[in-house]
Amino acid sequence: MVTIENQQLRLTIHPKGAELQSIFQKEFQTEYMWSGDPAFWGKHSPLLFPIVGTLKGNTYNYQGNAYSLPRHGFARDHEFAVETQSAESIGFLLKSDAATKKNYPFGFELRVIYRLNGSGFSTTYRVTNPATGPLYFSVGGHPAFKVPLAPGTEYTDYYLEFDQTENTPRWPISKDGLIDMPAQPLLNNTRTLPLTKDLFAKDALVLKHPASSGVALRSKKTERGLKMDYPGFPFLGIWAAPKADFVCLEPWCGIADAVDSSQELTEKEGIQRLESGETFGRSWTLTLF
Repeated sequence: MVTIENQQLRLTIHPKGAELQSIFQKEFQTEYMWSGDPAFWGKHSPLLFPIVGTLKGNTYNYQGNAYSLPRHGFARDHEFAVETQSAESIGFLLKSDAATKKNYPFGFELRVIYRLNGSGFSTTYRVTNPATGPLYFSVGGHPAFKVPLAPGTEYTDYYLEFDQTENTPRWPISKDGLIDMPAQPLLNNTRTLPLTKDLFAKDALVLKHPASSGVALRSKKTERGLKMDYPGFPFLGIWAAPKADFVCLEPWCGIADAVDSSQELTEKEGIQRLESGETFGRSWTLTLF
């Protein structure tokens, strides 16, 4: 484990998957991250790369060859090297190797950088293509935040508040983990989504191109909450395991295959194409209150 901290905040990160393990706010003496209880879901904030979600048949095709990748890819299961570190920031690096190229035939450098900023922090994903040909990939976050956050409050005391009025449906997920259709009503001329544990009975809420680039976790019974800003991420997942005391707010540059996917990687919805020598970057920020 590695730790960075300032006067207000302490982050703990595991080099495996460069996975955030703890977000502790010192003034409030409050832990904001889900505990990772394996009885419900044994992760905290897995990194999604080089795909987000599930492939149709767990398989994609590229240049006439078929390859297999598990749901959300492999980065979360690999040890990252600590590339840079200071008191208030840390950068992790994962590079392609012979093992990754067996089922993902691309050269890549994947960096994850955490940087404290007063009462919040940023998480940056940076993908560089060191190879001569194009790099196709998706990347996204999957952080799980503890709910309830304050003593004396319950899960249903909390709600999500988007920074814009939303008229956005959810895209259902099939039994095979694929994006199904048609879209189903979810947010109709509203900025708020009350949290209930039944909300995720049919898996995650998947939003495509919401009007908002930020969402807050709030409650009328406590001042404790958080705000996530995710500019440049075209998809948002919202999820919790059955009966678990957390909610995941997941900014994605990529999405699971649709049920009618061609399985051609270059045609995949949300796929990013990066030319030789180029670098792609996206950041989401968290403000705690």
